[in-house]
Amino acid sequence: MASTLGTPRPDQAAYMLRAAASGAGRVYKRELLDLLDVRTGQTALDVGCGPGTDLPALAERVGDDGTVIGVDRDPDMLARARERTKDLRRVEIREADAHALPVEPGTVDRARIDRVLMHVAEPADVLAQLRRATRPGARIALAEPDWDTLIVDAEDLETSRAFTRWTTTEVVRHATIGRGLARLAEQAGFHVETVLATAPVFRDFQDADHTLGLGRNMQNAIDAGHVDRDRGHRWFAGLSQGPFFASFTLVGVVCSR
Repeated sequence: MASTLGTPRPDQAAYMLRAAASGAGRVYKRELLDLLDVRTGQTALDVGCGPGTDLPALAERVGDDGTVIGVDRDPDMLARARERTKDLRRVEIREADAHALPVEPGTVDRARIDRVLMHVAEPADVLAQLRRATRPGARIALAEPDWDTLIVDAEDLETSRAFTRWTTTEVVRHATIGRGLARLAEQAGFHVETVLATAPVFRDFQDADHTLGLGRNMQNAIDAGHVDRDRGHRWFAGLSQGPFFASFTLVGVVCSR
């Protein structure tokens, strides 16, 4: 058996762009953007904008009289975001942590946070920053997965369950934030208007390995003694032989200030 499993950790920007371009990614992003109801002349904020995946769509909706602000703390991500939006007027890229948004209080009409809160140190503090930045009547769109709902079909069901437990306890900082997203938004002082739940489906093993980190995370679980080595290798080999199925729950919340 091979000493390591699956693909190496992908370039983060390429990973985000590929996820956004997938069928499931396009569907939920379009739905949240439509519900956000961005209008001409508004100021729209994308917290954790990454390589600028969603900035062009926001810029199209605010028009020439509006402003789009993309915030991220990673200089490499910001460089790609600037390159991606270099021909777009009214797009501003700012380097900062989500816990200290570089935005004047009460100046944002529309805001979005997409799969970022699961990684930050204090999600509640980030939402408090967002409330400070937004105007009364502003709309906010949030999207986060619930990795506790990750299911991977395999004959060895217990190892699939062990993989999910490893993901939720060791891989993602706030792995179950999706289920608490509406509650956190209300606690931050927002009025929750819409709660959505979608279940992205993976039928292609290679795509799932890239997106879900099946191999690399199983290898880490084996190295940590969380899963028996031979059992983990057999599990991964069985997945690669197909047919394949995996899914998880992605929660979207749209709220107002």
